[in-house]
Amino acid sequence: MLEAHELTVVHHDDTVSRFLDVRYTLGRDGLRVVTESGERHFPPHEILHTHAKRRAA
Repeated sequence: MLEAHELTVVHHDDTVSRFLDVRYTLGRDGLRVVTESGERHFPPHEILHTHAKRRAA
C-alpha cells in the first residue's frame, strides 16, 4: 500500500474528497483508502483524478 499525508480525490460529479495521513491502493478495481477510522472504496467509474502529497523526509 502507498502512503500519503494528504490524498485528494476528484470525482466525476466534480465533488472532492480529502483524506489526511492515509494508506491507499489505486488499481483496476478502483481506489481503496485506509484511514484510522476505517476503509473506503471508490469504484473506478467514480474517480476522475487523484493527487497524493507526502512530506519530505
